Amino acid sequence: MSTAYEALRKPAGRVRGLAVDIGSSRTRVWAPGAGVLADVPSGPVRRGRVTDATPHQRLLREVADSAFGDDRADTVVMLCHPVLAGPEQRAAARRMVAELGPARVVSVNSARAAAAYAGPSGGGPLLVVDLGAELTEVTLLVDGMVQDARLAELGLDDLPEPGDDATAAVVHTAADMVMDLWRRDRTGAVRGALRRGILVAGGGALRMDLTSRLALRLGVRLRLANDPATSTVRGAGLLLSSTLRHPSAARRD
Repeated sequence: MSTAYEALRKPAGRVRGLAVDIGSSRTRVWAPGAGVLADVPSGPVRRGRVTDATPHQRLLREVADSAFGDDRADTVVMLCHPVLAGPEQRAAARRMVAELGPARVVSVNSARAAAAYAGPSGGGPLLVVDLGAELTEVTLLVDGMVQDARLAELGLDDLPEPGDDATAAVVHTAADMVMDLWRRDRTGAVRGALRRGILVAGGGALRMDLTSRLALRLGVRLRLANDPATSTVRGAGLLLSSTLRHPSAARRD
């Protein structure tokens, strides 16, 4: 058995839902009442795109078998995806998860999931900066829905070592995307979101050399997600729990 599989946890009993986040660096699975069941290195994933589904299917099948058991009539999988994932990318991920046999697959974008885990902070529009392993995303949410977003295929894995020169590319890219959203905004939502403070998620939120420079460059307050590396899957788990309680409340992205 591989090291990745040894990292799997088993829920105490049968659960009805799983939240799944397949990132470029890590694949994470969360279950109600059990928390994070898996947090393991991702299989072949490049810039948020699954290039070989086989390792993921093997991992997810083991988790699903343990969590759901044989009866999957009322089960739900909440599947995270990058905000600007294309239709083919999202469809491929849904097909992979659907093969696990849940009754329903619900998709949620990573910004909405991270915002759900961060919780309310005064209401109003929200800017989410996700500093991931191979992607940097900036998303404007209004009432929980994506109003605008930017994506750069640049992330922490592109930085050789922490330091001024190494972090400059990611900081400048994230800041430029925020400013582009601001310049193109005609509603005042971005200005309101900047006053509220930017929510920073992803593994990059743990890098003070990144976040301090980003705050300085933009001249705004940053709000770091709790446990930022797993904030997306945990937020998706909260949305999943709401869906399990009120099935009609689920919104598809």
